[in-house]
This record gives sequence, structure tokens and C-alpha cells, in this order.
Amino acid sequence: MAINAGTDLNSVPSSQQQTLSTNYVDFTTSSTEGWAQQYLPELMEKEAEIFGPRTISGFLAQVGAEEAMTSDRVIWSEQSRLHISLKGTIDQDGNISSSGAKGSFTVTSDIDGNVVADGFGASNPGDAHGVRNHDIVLLSTPGVVVRALVVAVSGNTIGLRAYNADTLAALAETTGGCTLLVIGSEFKKGDNYDGSTTRGANEPSFKTFTNKPIIMKDYYEVSGSDAGRIGWIEVSSEGGASGYLWYLKAEADTRARFTDYLEMAMLESIPGSNSTNVDGELGLSPEGDAGTEGLFYAIEQRGNVTTGVTGVNAATDLAEFDAILAEFDKQGAIEENMMFVNRSTSLAIDDMLASMNSYGAGGTSYGVFNNSEDMALNLGFSGFRRGSYDFYKSDFRYLNDKATRGGINETAGSEALRGVIIPAGSSSVYDQTVGVAVRRPFLHVRYRASQTDDRRMKTWVTGSVGAATSALDVMQIHMLSERCLVTQGANNFMLMK
Repeated sequence: MAINAGTDLNSVPSSQQQTLSTNYVDFTTSSTEGWAQQYLPELMEKEAEIFGPRTISGFLAQVGAEEAMTSDRVIWSEQSRLHISLKGTIDQDGNISSSGAKGSFTVTSDIDGNVVADGFGASNPGDAHGVRNHDIVLLSTPGVVVRALVVAVSGNTIGLRAYNADTLAALAETTGGCTLLVIGSEFKKGDNYDGSTTRGANEPSFKTFTNKPIIMKDYYEVSGSDAGRIGWIEVSSEGGASGYLWYLKAEADTRARFTDYLEMAMLESIPGSNSTNVDGELGLSPEGDAGTEGLFYAIEQRGNVTTGVTGVNAATDLAEFDAILAEFDKQGAIEENMMFVNRSTSLAIDDMLASMNSYGAGGTSYGVFNNSEDMALNLGFSGFRRGSYDFYKSDFRYLNDKATRGGINETAGSEALRGVIIPAGSSSVYDQTVGVAVRRPFLHVRYRASQTDDRRMKTWVTGSVGAATSALDVMQIHMLSERCLVTQGANNFMLMK
């Protein structure tokens, strides 16, 4: 079935500060009888609101918090994993010590794919692999698990002796295909570690991330003459402005659009690089200081991306969804999560859940009106539990509206966004303002503010209309915000593409 959208939708706001024929019904065109016709037309004064609520803001307000900042940059730290687990290559008979280790393991990265430096925590804190002499390790390649003792460490090469004879030979020597996990250590009686200081002590490590705010501006302008011009259409806006003065609606729409920009920029922005010369155009210094890290970029760089729940069929979608749960198990297992998805993904999830419910006639659940089959059938799900996880599902207007990401997704192909899964957990941090430890959502907006100037959403009026501030015969309503988004624990987020 093909659906053709209307082509005469007035979806683009006018940039001219005047009453235009595109904003009013015009009876003076050649296609009408003109204002000189004998009989007056029936006048419907109220402007029809054909697009419903046009704003998309509110997503960040639901899942995050807002906090003030006083600097040009915000820096935060995130803990590393507690246990030592590495990826690398096994050499079944590689000798790296004078005593002759039976085999060796060469580290390529940690379990999350981050490059690991030589040595252990005492000599290379923060990025060292942390494996030391006398550690007991598990080694795994497809279909094989081996227990071994570390007998020597030289940089990123670890000498091994298997606890069972010749079991290292069972491990596949595939490049980067072996996983190593430290499970303990073993020493003889009275042994002072390995008789030297080379074992060292492991220091806890952490990762530091940074983001910078961007300054966003917009304004609306109306001349002193037009400010008093009364139209015959009664207008209203999402912000509550109503009446017969067109500039009231135009200013309210400009403000609503700017409010949406505040959220869209926090979702979609990416950091700039000095090779693009964007910062040069903006006059920023140092180079590469343009842009900011938005939510989608942060998840793509430090979080999880999935194509799961594709709507193929209920059984396939359930398997895909279980794969998402398995990834969450690897990353921290925050039990409560919020899913903000587009329409097709929302329906696919509904179909998946409905097919799994065997209650009612023919396996169909009647979910409203006291589950009465004669009243109504509810196939929509706003919340559900799978395994040990609770999910709260909501439609994401930003991904559906054709004038926002919905239109971009039509041609974006594999880069189209179908949803995002946000953890509902929080982290314990020290609040410098009140001087106590507080609970903060993983996602929050930082805006520039001080005792002198609050730039969260700053608005001021200039000109000679109303309270005169200049000789300019206009009223200019200015809007400004300086903000950035902090995405803590991006490994617990999931982007659906």
C-alpha cells in the first residue's frame, strides 16, 4: 500500500517580519472572487492546528538533570573494570624466560578493545595490563578453556605454564583470538612473592572524559508599526500565546523552535576537528575547539550500537532483544531502562511481546477495560520485564516527525536512527554546591551560569517598542544558551540503528 503525503503543507516558517499571503487566506488572488464580491464569506477565525504539538523538546528533561557550570570545559572520570581480563594471541611453545615457559600470551587489548600498555599497574598506572608473576589465569579460545600459572612477564608478553600437561597445545594460535582472565595467585610456603620487586602492586585506574559547551543564539524582530497591526485570524502557539496580533505567534514560534534546537543540538552534535576549518570560520581558538559531544555521538564512540528488534517476526525480534540483554550483562546490568523508539520499532516490540503472551482466546490478551474481550483490544505495551531487566517504552517524537529526524531517516539507510535505550540508574557524586554526596542520573546537561549571568536560557528585549532601550523602531527579542551534554557511563546506553 502506497501513501502519498500532501504537497501543500505550510511547514516552513517565514523569515520575513510581516503578514504574508502564505500566513493568511488571501481572497485577492486570481483564483478567488476578491474582496469586492457581493456576499461576505463565512469567517473561521481560529487557525487550524494541523500538525498537533510541533515541539520535540522534553526528552532530556525526562531522562536527565540540569546543572550549572562556570568553566569552558567539563571533565569527569569513570571507573575501570575491577577484574583483569585481556584479549591477545597465544603462542603454544613460546619461551620468554631462562627457565623456559611452556607457552606465552601476548596482550593486544583489554576486554573492551582498548589498547593496553606494557607492564603492570605500579610502573604503568592507568593503562597497564596488570598481569603479574604467580597469577593463576584462565585462557580461552573457541571451545577450549585452560588453567595456567604465570611464570614470567616481559612487557606485553606473559610466560605461562599449564596446570595440566600439554593443555596449552589445545589453544588455537589465532591472532587476537585468545581471552585471558586472572582468577587468583599461588605461592609456596614462606615465599616473599617471587623473591624480587618485579611483581609490583596493581593500582586502580580510571578513564577521564571531557566536553565543552556551545553557544546558541536566535532572535525575533518586529517593527513598531507591525507590533500594533491586528489580523483577522486568531492564532495560538504551543507556548500559550494567543490573540489577533500575529507577532505574538511569530515570537512564540521562534522561542519554541529555539527550545527545540537546545535539545536537538545536545542529541546530534559532534566535536569538530582542526582539519575542517569550522573553528576558523567561527573565530575560535585553539583549533579543533568547535562543536560538542552529543548523545548519539557519545553512544557510538563509547557505548553500544545495535540493529536489533528489526520487525522481521516476533521470534526473531525476541532473539535480537535477548542479544541486547546479553550485552547489558557485560556492561553493568542496570536493571531499569527507558526505551525511546520510532513508530516502526515500537510496533515491532508490541508484536514481539503480544506473541509471547498466551492469555485469552487464541493467545490474544485483552489489556484494557478489565480485560473484557467485548470492550477493547490493547496491543500496546508501555512497560515490560525480560530476564532481570525492566523496560519502559515510549515513542520518540523526534524520530517520527518528518520535519525533524523522521525526514532524515527516510534517506539515511543504515545510518537511520530507530531508537535509544537510556539507563534509569544514577551515580553517586560529590556536589560542590551543597557539599554532600548526591545521586545524579547518568545523563545531564551542563549550562554556563554564575552569580552575574545565568545562560541556561537567557532572554532579553531591545529596541524602542515597549520598554525603550534604543532608537531602533523595532522590538528585538533575543535568546541565548550556552550548554553541553555529559553522558556518563555510555557503555550502559544502546543506540538502535
